[in-house]
Amino acid sequence: MVQEFLTAIVAVVCVGVLYVLAAARVVRQYERGVVFRLGRLAGEPRGPGFTMIVPFVDRLHKVNLQIVTLPVPAQEGITRDNVTVRVDAVVYFKVVDAANAVVRVEDYRFAVSQMAQTSLRSIIGKSDLDDLLSDREKLNQGLELMIDSPAVGWGVQIDRVEIKDVSLPDTMKRSMARQAEADRERRARIINADAELQASKVLADAARQMSETPAALQLRLLQTMVAVAAEKNSTLVLPFPVELLRFLEKAQERPEHAQDHPEHVERPEHVEPVEHLKHPVER
Repeated sequence: MVQEFLTAIVAVVCVGVLYVLAAARVVRQYERGVVFRLGRLAGEPRGPGFTMIVPFVDRLHKVNLQIVTLPVPAQEGITRDNVTVRVDAVVYFKVVDAANAVVRVEDYRFAVSQMAQTSLRSIIGKSDLDDLLSDREKLNQGLELMIDSPAVGWGVQIDRVEIKDVSLPDTMKRSMARQAEADRERRARIINADAELQASKVLADAARQMSETPAALQLRLLQTMVAVAAEKNSTLVLPFPVELLRFLEKAQERPEHAQDHPEHVERPEHVEPVEHLKHPVER
């Protein structure tokens, strides 16, 4: 009798151990456990730690709540200004409602990936090339809003969306390079012209000052000679007065003017006749 009792106790203990082993579950800190009892959602998701379920009746699905990094494959599209580009992005999201992530969508990762690709193509078609290259922050916000709107019902929250790279055709790259080069050349010419204008104004002021004091011009000439003589060269500088050049120029203009207008040549008003010889020449 005692032996049968001990045998029953051992059997009960073994069954209990097997039950505990079959029912025991451990949920990690970054996970939540969704329990289905006979195919129906049973209560709230289980928190982290040790938990028990009914063997062969309950099924526990663990859902990861960590932020997931999902790369979006490169999508090719035509921008609003008719430029073909290839754009790839990356999506950061996490599950905020474990029950909805399991019940309302079959595979929330695949669903978010497909929604990201569709939204990225839509953003490409609505944007200009300049916006894709320079105003990415605004496009990232718009892309995040487009993906997050349907993902809220799946128990998924979009944390961040970033456009990684924008690939352009080679012909467009060459055109943009030529445009940038032309723009830099235009700015260089404008700066050079502005510098010439300022220099001409300063030189005009200096000329007016030197015209009032002729000695300043002579001092400037001497300074130029000193600067040239300081260099190691064989240049010989001979100062030549500018007034002498002007005098020679005026002297050259006078004969030319006289040849062109001979009637203006001055002639003597009265010429006295030559007196005849009073005495004949002796032979």
